[in-house]
Amino acid sequence: MRTTIPGGTVLTMSSRLVSCPRCGEEDDLDGRPDGETIVITCGRCALEWARDPRPSCERCGSTDLHRAFEAVVERSRGTQLSMQSARLVHLCPVCDAAQLQDYQRTNSPLMPEELPTVERDGP
Repeated sequence: MRTTIPGGTVLTMSSRLVSCPRCGEEDDLDGRPDGETIVITCGRCALEWARDPRPSCERCGSTDLHRAFEAVVERSRGTQLSMQSARLVHLCPVCDAAQLQDYQRTNSPLMPEELPTVERDGP
C-alpha cells in the first residue's frame, strides 16, 4: 500500500501490519475514519498519516482482490497434520491467478505455503 505523509514522502506499507513509518510503533496507534481512509496517529511520536483500509496486492498494488480461506494446519500426532481453523486471505487475479483458480475450482481452503515440520530424534 502506498501512503503519502506530510511533506510528500511516499511510503509503501503492508496491508496486513500497521506500524508507524517514523518510529516503528505497532501498539500505541489510534485510528479514526475520514471518508474513504483511516487517519492513524502514533501515540509515541505523534505522526499522523492516512491509510486506505482496503486490502491490496503486495506485489502489484491492485485492490481488485478475491477473498479465500487458507487452512491453519498443526501437527496433531506423529506425522499427522490436522486443519485447526481457516484464515481469510485475499488473492490477486493477476499475481495469484493459479491459486485463485484452484480455490474457485475446489471450493476448499488453500494449503499454507509452509507446513509444520516433524521433529526427529537423532541423525
